[in-house]
Amino acid sequence: MSALNARLSYLFKGYYNQTATQQEHDELFQIIHASANDTELTALIYEAWNDLEINEPFFDSAKSMDMLNSILQNELHHENEDKINSPDNSRLWVKLGVAAALLIFVGFGAYVFLGKKGKNGVEKKDIAVAKHPLHDVMPGGNRALLTLANGKTIYLDNAQNGVLAKEGNAQVDKTRDGQLVYKDGDNGEANQVNAMNKVSTPRGGQYQLVLNDGTKVWLNSASSLSFPAVFSGKTREVEITGEAYFEVAKNAAMPFMVKTNHVVVEVLGTHFNVMAYNDEAATKTTLLEGAVKISNSEHTSFLKPGQRALLNQNGAIDVVNDPDAEDAIAWKNGLFQFRDAGIQTIMRQAARWYDVDVNYEGKIPVKQFTGSISRNVKASELLGMLKYVGVNYRIEDKHITITQ
Repeated sequence: MSALNARLSYLFKGYYNQTATQQEHDELFQIIHASANDTELTALIYEAWNDLEINEPFFDSAKSMDMLNSILQNELHHENEDKINSPDNSRLWVKLGVAAALLIFVGFGAYVFLGKKGKNGVEKKDIAVAKHPLHDVMPGGNRALLTLANGKTIYLDNAQNGVLAKEGNAQVDKTRDGQLVYKDGDNGEANQVNAMNKVSTPRGGQYQLVLNDGTKVWLNSASSLSFPAVFSGKTREVEITGEAYFEVAKNAAMPFMVKTNHVVVEVLGTHFNVMAYNDEAATKTTLLEGAVKISNSEHTSFLKPGQRALLNQNGAIDVVNDPDAEDAIAWKNGLFQFRDAGIQTIMRQAARWYDVDVNYEGKIPVKQFTGSISRNVKASELLGMLKYVGVNYRIEDKHITITQ
C-alpha cells in the first residue's frame, strides 16, 4: 500500500471509528467538498476507485461502502438526502470522495497534474506540488496598520484585544478573533465626528474589519481602506487600493460607494469584490449578490450577480458573465484559486502574499494552470507545480526566480 493510500485509509478509519481529531476531520472533508462539482474529475473517479478496488483495496467491500456512505450521508448531502439513499448515487459519491482525496491530497505536499489542451493548443495543467526545497518562505497572515484621524498608528497584529481608540462617536475595538470593529460610542469629540481612518495591509498581510454601519470588509495583501469612523450625510463613502471584498449593510436612504483610482462602485446592500492593484492589467469588480453601478468619468455600467466589470487601460468598462465568480473571492476564503491562469498571474499573487520579489530568467513560459490550494502553505508548495511542466524556480531569501 502506498503512503498516500495509507493516509486515506487512516483518515477514513478515524472518521468511521470516531477517533479522528478535528484537524483530521477537516482535512478529509475539505478534500471531498472541494471536488464535489468537478465534472472533469468524475470520469477519473471511476477509474481511480476501480483501480483501488481491484489492486489495492484497503477495506473489504461491505465495510468500505458502509463507511463511506456514513460519511456522505452525515456530512455532505443533508440537503439531498433523498438522492443519497439511491445506491447508484451513493456509489458515485463514494468514488468521488476517494478519487478526490487521491488526486488533491495535501498532507504529503504532493498534488497530481491533469494534463490537457486549452484554446490555441496552449498546454494547461491542474495544480500539483513538489517536495519542499531547502529555502522557503512562510505564508502571510493577519497583519495590518490602523492610522487614526490624528495620525497615530497602531499595528493591529501586535495590539491587545479590546478598545484601541475612540474616534468621533465611534469606539474602535479589536476582537478576540482578530477583527477590527467600529461600534457606536458616546465619548467622542464633536469635532471628530467625520474622523477619517485608514487600515493598510502590507505584502504578506490580510485583515477583516466591521465598519460603523455594520458593513464587513476583507482586505487582501498590499491593500488599504480609507473610511470615516462614523458615516454621516447622504452617502457612505470609502476608498480602497489593492483588493477588498465587501458585504454591505443595507440602507436604502444612504447608498454605499467604493472609490478606487479609476472607478466608483455604488451599492445599497450587496456582496462584491473589487480588485484594483496597479500591477494588474484591469480593475475588476465581481458581483456575487445584489446589484451595483460601476462608473468613471466617461462610462457607466450595471452589474447583475455572476457578472464582472473590467475597466481596461483605455478607460472602457466591459461587463462579462462570469460563471466562476466565486473564484474572485477565493483569497477571502483562504485559497489560491486559478482557472486557466498564466505563470505571471500566479506569481503576482504569490509576490503579494509571501512578500517576495519575483524575476524571470530567460523567456517567460507560456503555460496555463487550473486548480486551488490553501494560502496557508509555504511558497515551495505553491510553486512546486511549475516543475512538472518544465518550469523551475529558486527561492533565495525573499526572492523567487522563475527559470525554464
